[in-house]
Amino acid sequence: MLAGLFAATVLSCSTLVAVDGDTIRCGTERMRDMGPGSPNKSGYDAPEIGNAKCQKERLLGEQAKLRLQELLDQSGTRVEDSGRRDRYGRPLVVVRLANGMTAGEVLMREGYAVLWVPGYRADWCG
Repeated sequence: MLAGLFAATVLSCSTLVAVDGDTIRCGTERMRDMGPGSPNKSGYDAPEIGNAKCQKERLLGEQAKLRLQELLDQSGTRVEDSGRRDRYGRPLVVVRLANGMTAGEVLMREGYAVLWVPGYRADWCG
């Protein structure tokens, strides 16, 4: 697992909320969940909600958000900070479940997200 290659700091969040399928809010700060990826090199991408290209993408994005929230609500879920930030300045984090899997791995396995690499944008409207 690539995510294990960096020294992670486990964050303490007063609240943990899914903003969309790959963004969370830990307390008041928005963070980008990179799943099983490596900071700024790979991760996962979920359909957009606010900037969706079509209604289908928006609906898929809402479903991904709901599923991510279910994962965030599970007992033993923790947020690991990579110490890096994305191009928007959001901390890059890994949401790790009690069983050791990442939320990104679950979302990709269940079809709510796809593997992401720089320059790639999934077509959720096709």
